[in-house]
Formats: sequence, structure tokens, C-alpha cells
Amino acid sequence: MRTGYHGNKQDTESAVANMIEYLMVTGVIMVLFIVMLLLVNTNIMEDPANRLAYVAFTDIGNGVSTRIVDVYAVSPANGTVSTKFNIPDDIVGRSYFVDIKPGTTGQDILVYRGSLNSRISLAGIGATDKGWAGGSTTGAGVNEISYDSRGIT
Repeated sequence: MRTGYHGNKQDTESAVANMIEYLMVTGVIMVLFIVMLLLVNTNIMEDPANRLAYVAFTDIGNGVSTRIVDVYAVSPANGTVSTKFNIPDDIVGRSYFVDIKPGTTGQDILVYRGSLNSRISLAGIGATDKGWAGGSTTGAGVNEISYDSRGIT
């Protein structure tokens, strides 16, 4: 016996009930599928990318800090020192910025993009000589660190 068909007589109410049941079940499944699609983008794709970017920002900040300390260590009493270095052009397919900002204990290197940022201390020398370092850059191109014994001109 088929649903909605009894002998020679068709039961239209049963057929309509089955159709409404299928539509309701399909509607609920579609709503759950749409909610799942919205959550997948945030939880499976964006969060790991942001975690990776934060770790990369920390590594970049530590590298820039080390290079600044190296220039500070070999800086002459009279004269100039300059060095060029390269950092990644982009992290997870997007550009970023590097700034030297005043911090709570001296100067910090701030690597950021939008609301995601990493603040790294200027490797101990930021507190010894406040305000001697400054500037900003991006990942694009070759970057330069310069020291001039006369100060910022």
C-alpha cells in the first residue's frame, strides 16, 4: 500500500500531510545549514588565520627589536650607522604596519593590522634611553634603520 493511496480511493489529506512534513523538515535542515555556513567562516577560517597572524606579528616585532639593538650596540660616538633589512611583505595575504611607540617601561614595537596587534618591548634599550628611537614602516619593500650621533634632524 502506498502512502496517500488506499485501494481504489485516493486519500488527498494524507498526501498533503506528507508534503507539508517534507517541506517542514527541508526548511529546518536549510536553516541549520545556513547557520552552519555562517559559523564555519568565523570559527574554522578566520580564528586560525588571526592566531597565525598574531604569532607572525610577534616574530616580526622581535626581529625588528633585535635589529635596532644591533644598530644601537655598534653606534659610534660621532658618525652614522645604517642598515637595511627585509621583513615579510604580507601575513596571511594581508599587509600590516610596524610602529615604534612609547610604552609603559620605555619604547615598544607595535606590529598591527586592523584590530589585531602585537606589542613587543624594545629589547631592554627602550627603557635606558627614552625617545631615541622612532619611526614606522610596512612589510612592503626593503626597510632601513639609521643612527646618527647628532640626533634626529
